[in-house]
Amino acid sequence: MKSDIEIAQSTKLKHIREIADVAGIPEEYLEYYGKYKAKINLELLKKTKSKKGKLVLVTAINPTPAGEGKTTTTIGLADSLKNLNKNVVVALREPSLGPVFGVKGGATGGGYAQVAPMEDINLHFTGDFHAISSANNLLAAMIDNHIFQGNTLQIDPSKITWKRAVDMNDRQLRNIEDGLGGNKNGIPRKDGFDITVASEIMAILCLSTSISDLKNRLSKIIIGYTYDNKPITAGDLKAQGAMTALLKDAIKPNLVQTLEGTPAIIHGGPFANIAHGCNSIIATKMAMSLGDYAITEAGFGADLGAEKFLDIKCRLGNLKPSCVVIVATIRALKMHGGISKDNLESENLDALKKGLPNLLRHISNITKVYKLPAVVAINKFTTDTENEINLLIKECKSLGVNVVLSSVWENGGNGGIELANEVIKLCEKENDFSFSYDINLSIKEKINAVITKIYGGKSAVYTDTAENEIVKLEQLGFGSLPICIAKTQYSFSDDATKLGAPTDFTVTIRNVKVSSGAGFIVVLTGNILTMPGLPKIPAAENIDIDENGVITGLF
Repeated sequence: MKSDIEIAQSTKLKHIREIADVAGIPEEYLEYYGKYKAKINLELLKKTKSKKGKLVLVTAINPTPAGEGKTTTTIGLADSLKNLNKNVVVALREPSLGPVFGVKGGATGGGYAQVAPMEDINLHFTGDFHAISSANNLLAAMIDNHIFQGNTLQIDPSKITWKRAVDMNDRQLRNIEDGLGGNKNGIPRKDGFDITVASEIMAILCLSTSISDLKNRLSKIIIGYTYDNKPITAGDLKAQGAMTALLKDAIKPNLVQTLEGTPAIIHGGPFANIAHGCNSIIATKMAMSLGDYAITEAGFGADLGAEKFLDIKCRLGNLKPSCVVIVATIRALKMHGGISKDNLESENLDALKKGLPNLLRHISNITKVYKLPAVVAINKFTTDTENEINLLIKECKSLGVNVVLSSVWENGGNGGIELANEVIKLCEKENDFSFSYDINLSIKEKINAVITKIYGGKSAVYTDTAENEIVKLEQLGFGSLPICIAKTQYSFSDDATKLGAPTDFTVTIRNVKVSSGAGFIVVLTGNILTMPGLPKIPAAENIDIDENGVITGLF
């Protein structure tokens, strides 16, 4: 079979005007970026906001190196619904250059379930990430310039929390010292870089509902503290206007297409660890206003992505999903059952049974905690045996779990018809969607609710630093914000080696900080990095371009 990029390059795309016609977007609301990309003017949302399609969330089990195919399933499901003559729009995150050139690759799906133009989306796209990096670094420059020019706000250089940003995996930039070279070159201080997707500005953009809301949120960013520990904001530096000006186009969602011509809105891409890991509220609402079905996804497994989608994004955006698709692969479940990646090709029913509790806990969380109807999509791999497929279907159905086989990677929209029919059926049911915690609980009570209800853990353990920060944040009036727990994606716990469905564990909270512009409290566990590094053999080594401009090696 052809590689993902070969499949994408061999597909004849439709002009974006045709895709806009399918989505019902009038010409005057389009801003063209060549033949196959366009931005959508926010004024369209005002015109169509009264129409609300069914919102379908696609999530997954805890990821493994074996792969789950969440984005592929999301895209394939949208194509399947289109093949059933349903009016559907898919809403996705934008890929970050860090994973594209690192180890994970792009985020445009795979096989015959992709969004296109694949190369453009995975690389610079429409420049949104560049705009976010520029706004982030403008604020950083204004902070240091203010100190250099006299520091009337009395910013303590040792208490600056705002970092610079670049959209690339570069461990060398995690910790730096800048302002060197004498008095004319700034004030020497310790500094660092985050990857752009970890910038609070990315989270802010994805949670904003308008230009004015964006500017207001930017003004609330806490960049550090004074010598007497009073918070300093971007608004204090009068930076919000210029930052918003840099983001005036980035806030507009991007229209592209699937390989089968289904409208796709791709916008924003916050880290699913340090932030909430979902595309923008604007993109999701735009998809719901244009389609009878809006298919979207959340980052990593349901314990991270879906939890944050439901407890943060849905809460702040006043969204209510109609159903949830939980993606699982037999390969990944066997890894959760203790089998190494090198031994996944062989049939192993025992390992599959041992890994099944990981899937079951995610199902229970969605159906019992959040009270949403759910279906399991088994993303079929060519190495899956008939016995393994039958066992997984039997085990799920014996527990009353909806489960269907999906082959969209291999067969595109035709490979997800059974899944699409199940989604249609579930969307017709009324549900009693609930959050996993009351927003008015204390910070610790909210943390405990997620650990016990969603992770299956026993309790939290706090470092002295975390204890002190929680007291400070509640004194500053941030106690009523939702929480965003940053932990490993590979386990329900904060220990990446605890696969499956561990129990009776504690989660160590090492620090807590507020993203006051985004409107949530980040709870740091383990060793979550906001600036990843490249692997020993980065994907970049295999990416190339010929004299005709044809790119190879992207995946």
